[in-house]
Amino acid sequence: MEFHTYNIGGNNIPLPKLEQGINDLHYNKTDEIIVICKVGLRSKTAQTILQQNGYQNVKNLAGGLVAIQKIK
Repeated sequence: MEFHTYNIGGNNIPLPKLEQGINDLHYNKTDEIIVICKVGLRSKTAQTILQQNGYQNVKNLAGGLVAIQKIK
């Protein structure tokens, strides 16, 4: 729901799908990947999962989409 409510672009990959399909991702492991969720907690978990699987340039949007809404 938050992807459709706060969508700022990108691909929506929920945590369970990320964990199950980590080997099916079509991203280069050196590409910059920015993970985002509503407040930054689930995206921090996503960052950890990606890093543990060899993705080297993963960033978590601190404060998540709520932080972006506060800026606007």
